[in-house]
Amino acid sequence: MDLVVDANVLFAALIRNNKTAELLFKDKFHLFAPEYILDEFVEHKEEIVQKSDRPGEEFYRFLDILKKRITFCPHDDFKHYMKRASEITPDPDDEEYIALALSIKAGIWSNDRSLKEMKMVDVYSTVDLVNILHGSQ
Repeated sequence: MDLVVDANVLFAALIRNNKTAELLFKDKFHLFAPEYILDEFVEHKEEIVQKSDRPGEEFYRFLDILKKRITFCPHDDFKHYMKRASEITPDPDDEEYIALALSIKAGIWSNDRSLKEMKMVDVYSTVDLVNILHGSQ
C-alpha cells in the first residue's frame, strides 16, 4: 500500500518508540513524503530531541533509518497537482501531502481528522493502519 506520510506522524515516531514507529517499518506500506519535511526535522531538531524518550544518538540513528525507509519527493515531482490539492483540502497546510498523494495515486497516513472529510484521497489514521495490518495477517 502506497502512503504519503504526514509530518506529525513522523514526529510522533521520532519522539517515541510506539505503534507509529513500528508501522513505519512494515513492508506492506511503501512510504512517501514531501522533501521539505527533512527541513522541518532540522528546524525542530532540538524540540524533538527534548521531547523524545530516545537518547540523542538513537534519535539520529532512527532519523537516518527513516531517510532510507521513506521516499522523499521534491516539490517539482508533484507541483502540477498543487492547484487541485488547494481546491479539495480542508486545511491549506496539507496541500503538499494531498498533491503528492494525487501525483502518485496513494493514500495519506495522517491522524488529522479534518483530512478524513476529503473524498478524492483516502486518508488512514494510525489506528486504521493497525487494523488493516491485523486484518491481513
